[in-house]
Amino acid sequence: MAEIIPFNEAGIERAAGLLTRGGVAIVPTETVYGVACHPAFPEALERIRAMKHRDRDKPFQLLAADTATVWADGALHSPEAERAAAHWPGALTLVLPTGKGTTEGYRVPDLPLLRRLIALCGGLLRCTSVNLSGEPPAKDVREAMAALGGAVDLVLDGGPALLGVASTVAALSPEGRLAVLRQGSVHL
Repeated sequence: MAEIIPFNEAGIERAAGLLTRGGVAIVPTETVYGVACHPAFPEALERIRAMKHRDRDKPFQLLAADTATVWADGALHSPEAERAAAHWPGALTLVLPTGKGTTEGYRVPDLPLLRRLIALCGGLLRCTSVNLSGEPPAKDVREAMAALGGAVDLVLDGGPALLGVASTVAALSPEGRLAVLRQGSVHL
């Protein structure tokens, strides 16, 4: 079983060290608990995919430390994207076109300590909800441990998720149209 540590400054520094070496950690967000890895380690992402029994065609979002990091990563920075990003930090994942001809789902979470962890890791972390594919997401550490606790390296205990509902996911087309793909706590 993974070690459970407090979600505080010492805990995030320890988690950042683990993530920047290719580890996998369960982290609290304001929506539900997430399982995260550093984007520079594809083997860590594959590890998460395997532990969740997740289909290859289902992408993982990028949690960003701030909006500037999203634009610096190559997401389409348009007036429409800027308007949608006004919900950040918050429970909105925006699927944005990138300069590479692909799309990427970004979210700037509304937990300052989580944003600090992400910043310590270089500004971005790959993340998905803590659950087996098709099952409800974990809303607290007990549920997170029951779902994936034996498969991760570290668990940050931030208490119950504030919202307990996954983020709203909306996609922005290159033409500027916004389509809600999954309704969560943010209503567009």
